[in-house]
Formats: sequence, C-alpha cells, structure tokens
Amino acid sequence: MPGLKSDHTANTSSDIASSHEASAFVHRHPELQFVDLLIADINGVVRGKRIDSASLDKVYSKGVAMPASLFALNIQGYTVEETGLGLEIGEADMICYPISETLCMTPWQSRPIAQLLMSMHEDRQTPFFADPRHQVVKMLERFKSLGLTPVTAFELEFYLIDQKQKDGRPQPPCSPMSGKRPDTIQVYSIDDLDEYSDFLIASIEAAHAQGLPADTIVAESAPGQFEINLSHIDDALTACDQAILLKRVIRNVAYEHGMDATFMAKPYEEQAGSGMHVHISLLDEQGRNVLAPQHEGDLPNDTLRWAMGGLLEMMGESFAFLCPNINSYRRFGPGFYVPSAPTWGMDNRTTALRVPTGDDNATRIEHRVAGADANPYLVMTALLAGIYYGITQQIEPGDPIEGNAYDQTEASLPCSLRDALRLLRDSKQLEQDLGSEFIDVFCACKDNELETFEQTISALEYRWYLNTL
Repeated sequence: MPGLKSDHTANTSSDIASSHEASAFVHRHPELQFVDLLIADINGVVRGKRIDSASLDKVYSKGVAMPASLFALNIQGYTVEETGLGLEIGEADMICYPISETLCMTPWQSRPIAQLLMSMHEDRQTPFFADPRHQVVKMLERFKSLGLTPVTAFELEFYLIDQKQKDGRPQPPCSPMSGKRPDTIQVYSIDDLDEYSDFLIASIEAAHAQGLPADTIVAESAPGQFEINLSHIDDALTACDQAILLKRVIRNVAYEHGMDATFMAKPYEEQAGSGMHVHISLLDEQGRNVLAPQHEGDLPNDTLRWAMGGLLEMMGESFAFLCPNINSYRRFGPGFYVPSAPTWGMDNRTTALRVPTGDDNATRIEHRVAGADANPYLVMTALLAGIYYGITQQIEPGDPIEGNAYDQTEASLPCSLRDALRLLRDSKQLEQDLGSEFIDVFCACKDNELETFEQTISALEYRWYLNTL
C-alpha cells in the first residue's frame, strides 16, 4: 500500500500560480461567472469541479481540496481500492494548487466560464506522489543537472465521429458541406479539410484563444481522421499541459459543431489507429542543440545516438505508459504502419524512432509509438527517462534501418496490456525513476480494467458459442 508521502517527490512550489494572476484575470474579464478547476487523472482524463468566480482568489491563495482517490480511478471513473488511495485512507483529501499561466476563458461555452489547470500536493511544498504531472518535473530536474533543456512538441491524431452510433458502433459524421458521410482514405486531402473547415478553424481559434500553439492540421489516413500539431517549446511540462488542454478544446468544439471527437487508439477495426507522436531535441546552457551535428557528416552524433539507444532499450518496459489501454494494442496490425519493434532510422517513417533530416539546427528525435489515448505526462516521463538513461550510460542504438522496417524486423514489443504491465513491474530502472509507489498505483488501476474486461461476455462470444456449443 503506497503511503501518503514518498521519497520520490520533487519540489514544484515554483510552478504554483501567484494570486496576482487571479486578480489581473478578473479585472480583464469582469463578466466572468464560473471557473472550471481541471486536473488530469492517471489516465489523462480531465476531472475537477466548477466554482463561482468569487471563490477564485481563495483557490489561488489556499488551494482547493480534492480526494487523493482521483488518481485511483479506472477508465470508467470508479475508484480502484487496490491502490490504497480510497477507503483505506478514509477517502482523504489533498490540496490542489493552480498551475501558473493556465487560467483562460473557454470560448465554446455559452456563458462566461474560464478554466484553470491544477496539480495535487500534500502541502504547498510537497507534491502528491500519484499525480503524473510531478513525474515530468522529476525528470526535468535530472536534465537540469546535465545542463540540458528538452525542447518538445506533440502531434495528436483523432477521429471526428457522428453523435449517433450505427449498430452500437461509431461512424464518421456527415460532411457539413456536402451532407455525405466520408468512406474513402485521402491522406493530406485539402478537400477533406474544406469539408470540415468550420470545425477545424474553430478548433485552431479556440486553441489560440487559450494560448495553445496549435499550428498545423492534416487530414489523416481514414475517413474523419485528422492530426493537429502543437509547436515546439523549451518547456516539456508546459507541452504536456498544452496537449491535455488541446484534447479538451477539440472535444468541446466538435460537440459545438454537432459532432464528437475521440482520441481512442483504434475506434474502427478496418481503419488506422490514432497516434501521439512526440518530437524531442536538447539544448545546452548556451542554447545550442546538442543533437545537431557539430561537424560535417557528424549525424548522428554521440549524444543523439546515446539518446536513441536509451529510448530503444527502455521501450518495452515503458510500453504500458505509451499504450495504456486494452484497445491501445489494436493499433498494432499489418498494414497500419505502427512500429512493433524498437527500431530507428534517418527520416524513416517505418521505424519507432525517426530522425528527420533537413536543417541541422532542427535535428531531433521523433518518437512514433504512443497512442493518442495515452496520458501525455506519462508519455513524456517515459521518453525523458529513456533519453536520460541513454545519455548517462552511453547506450548505443545499433545500426539504423534503411527501407521498410516492417519487412526487416520481427514484432518484439508487448502485444497486450498484460504483457506491458509485467515488463513495467519488472523494470528496476523505472522503479528508480518514478518510484515503486507510483508504479503500484498505475498497475493496480490497469489490472482492475483488465479483470473487468475479461469478465465481460462480448457479443462476439455469443455469436460464436451460444448456439454452436
């Protein structure tokens, strides 16, 4: 049973917003009525409470109580008692404090409502160990000790779906322009962007209104599938905050336009899944990209190779963070271009790690494995842990793959959530990086989901067995 205190915590009080932020915001928005206090749980699902705007100053000065069991919730929203964070501690509250510079208006609301991102603490100086956001903080402190700053960017794929299902299954929404329901694959189609332009433009505008650097939209590999990119920034923690909030923007704007949006990893059996690609480079204290070649022909240089070596070596044991749900593993099938082995290559989109070529100063690693359903904080933690391990231990990645990696490598990454959790539990390195308490809570939540899923009798089982046996 994890205790309420942990040795694996870092002081994040400097990240707590000042009360001056609240008063300045209310002064700029005298019409403000309510504020949604948001916190992302262990699944990356945003939860919280709505307060009257008159209480905002108190939230900034004293925080707001929320139960520790918020981080013991399974994907259905039920408390998993095996985490030790529910009845065992009397459903005890922790204190949540505002995250600086995340207070903003929500343009999709019909009333003047703002939102504010929170993080959970035991007290103002002690982060709560089960809040995944604090794991990123710990990893960034390790990079700071190396004199390095990660520069990161998220790419998120998602599906627009009709608010009405067909035979209990999702379906693409009818085009607001033509009224037709899309059924063809047109990667990078401008026409598809035009069909849903009102929603896409509104999403970008809503993102910008909240200070989220969304800059590119691409029509992806299936009907109703799109990708939206966030610009790179030199604050990996803020990049994760932005990814969480961008998902909220897309869902709410989609609903406002009569559709739903889903980041489920694989909503359609016959179509491609949705991924979460992450780009990472590293700056030294002089602002130089240490992954970039220092001399002609010096690509990949030592640091870049070691970073990839660590990511590749730790990919299996961190896989439960990259693919955290039962459905996550549906993405990994023939013909869907999802890496199923720890591979790397230069400008090769068939490998797990890709080094884009072009401007030397923009040299970076693109990590192409995680699903869109993953928690951005835990994905970032896993990636930073792998890079730090690779650089400090000087792990070599082996030879790059040229050509189609799927034809040259056997699938070796976990093929189920159960296998991934087993590797995570056995990882001494991740236990050292994240703390056994956090890993125990995460695994308990996922074990609960597996047990519930496996005890459920599916429609397919009835079709196969009921009248046959």
